[in-house]
Amino acid sequence: MTTSASSEPPALGPLLSSIKSPEDVKRLSDADLPALAAEVRHSLITSLSKTGGHLGPNLGVVELSIAMHRVFSTPKDNFVFDVAHQGYVHKMLTGRADQIHTIRTYKGLNGFLLRSESEHDCYGAGHAGTALSAALGMAAARDLAGDDSHVVAVAGDAAFTCGPTLEALNNIAETTKRFIVVLNDNEWSIDKNVGAIARYFNALQTHSTYSAVRSKAAEFVEKIAGKAVRNLAHKVEEGAKNLLFPNVLFEKFGLRYYGPIDGHNLPLLVKTFEHLKTLNEPVVLHIITEKGRGYQPALDNPGKFHGLGAYKIEDGSTDTTATPTCSDIFGRTVTDMAKQDEKIVAITAAMPGGTKLEIFKKELPQRYYDVGIAEEHAALFACGLATRGFKPFLAIYSTFMQRAYDMIIHDMALQGLPVRLCMDRGGLSGDDGPTHHGLFDIGYLRHVPNLIFMQPRDEAEFVDMLHTMAQYEAGPSAIRYPRGIIDGTPIPPTAKVLEIGKAEVVADGADVALIGLGTMFEMARCAKAMLEEKGLSVALINPRFIKPLDATVIEDYAKKCKVVCTFEDHVAHNGFGAAVIELLHDSGIKTPVERIAWPDEFVEHGKPDTLRELHGLTAENAVAKVLKHF
Repeated sequence: MTTSASSEPPALGPLLSSIKSPEDVKRLSDADLPALAAEVRHSLITSLSKTGGHLGPNLGVVELSIAMHRVFSTPKDNFVFDVAHQGYVHKMLTGRADQIHTIRTYKGLNGFLLRSESEHDCYGAGHAGTALSAALGMAAARDLAGDDSHVVAVAGDAAFTCGPTLEALNNIAETTKRFIVVLNDNEWSIDKNVGAIARYFNALQTHSTYSAVRSKAAEFVEKIAGKAVRNLAHKVEEGAKNLLFPNVLFEKFGLRYYGPIDGHNLPLLVKTFEHLKTLNEPVVLHIITEKGRGYQPALDNPGKFHGLGAYKIEDGSTDTTATPTCSDIFGRTVTDMAKQDEKIVAITAAMPGGTKLEIFKKELPQRYYDVGIAEEHAALFACGLATRGFKPFLAIYSTFMQRAYDMIIHDMALQGLPVRLCMDRGGLSGDDGPTHHGLFDIGYLRHVPNLIFMQPRDEAEFVDMLHTMAQYEAGPSAIRYPRGIIDGTPIPPTAKVLEIGKAEVVADGADVALIGLGTMFEMARCAKAMLEEKGLSVALINPRFIKPLDATVIEDYAKKCKVVCTFEDHVAHNGFGAAVIELLHDSGIKTPVERIAWPDEFVEHGKPDTLRELHGLTAENAVAKVLKHF
């Protein structure tokens, strides 16, 4: 059942319903704040059970968000949330609590932050590693303007495995004297964090000596205020860190470090922020939080509840009877191929669950690599493996592969290295919105030399293409496939290796040629039936390859048909249809080409069927465009 923005809103608690702006948070008594936190959690759990969303991360930042709005004043002060998937509580405290039930639905609140949605959302995001750099730019602008506002960057511990975060850290102390970084440490991004930095933070949390010192420092901050506390608390913390970790990460970058402290202790958070806003030096506040706090199913399964669809409030259960998704098929197929070919390795950038490489990790852990939120590094790492004869399958969402663009050109394609780019969420990503729609990958890959690029029309062909990639050694190869299923086609017991650049002519025709790429093939088939009812002879082509195009098939049908119509789950500009137009132009063929594709704009969030209807990605629109030529 589709949830819409018009769904009946659940009742808000009396405190939360009184919050129309952050100033209302300041008017509450200290004694009211725990009750407000409880009401926020109840509203999140209730509302997201209908719409889905990033429940776990938001349950973990309830007290942090309340404390920030208690001490600072947006929009004058700027809060920059890394990824911004943990911004739901911020939305609720800035006058949008009565709309939280619309989150991620068409015309409802976005699941991330958008500058266009509220004056309190100073920076939009949907990808990791953006907060520190953007916030530093805001701080520099503030310094140039000479105002007294504050800039607070909130980043999870996983963001510190991301290159831009470390690049920003390198620059903060040289740029500004007033800057607050909140390190929200829960040991999780989407899946369990990996790498040396994650181990560093975990050691800070778990070392018994450090934990005891941390507790004493927290007591000081709670009981006293002022310079003496800062010096004494920091002295105690500094001594512990120097004893346990001689090369303290943040202070080597020139940022004063505070913590770790309990990120669910509201009085402690408020007093700490009140102190930090008086400082004239860049600081890091390290807080420890529980992802999913207040909801046992989310605590028990933080990976699942990072982001999910609708669920039952009673036990957190979701529909487990669904048809296997393309991600499921990818994880299973690559794992099975690797069991037959010891040269196959699998790489993910902190997304073993989303890409389903968790299957590979479980069954072939010695050839599985999770590099953290570091897509650029993942691409270069894959190149290194390829130089030694291994067959890396690099699984990264289409929208995140944008980060590795230079590596695809400079390192893979230029050197002819056979890295396999497996781009999940190729096409519309529905509820997640414009930061996650994979609508640009054809445009940024189809012109790269030495690269082949495919998209399957169904699940069976998807498996064939993965096998084709495993055998292709002449250079990099790429495949785009959608979130969820294509059409649920069963997988045959034996896969085929496809001929590179060869399209499939499904049906012959003499009046119209319909070319349906990937998930849009069935829409082309529907348009064919509608055109045939009007007496036209319609050819139906499954192109399979975006690059190289099957020039012979496309040119032959363009010569004998009056019009060609292409279908793609991608923007029209520089997309698959544009490639067909270029091919025909260069061949001197003047047959008109109509395109069914996304417009030259950032597509909003909502259910795919709703958005396709809104933007004209329908069989009916294709028929109308074709009939103009008869």
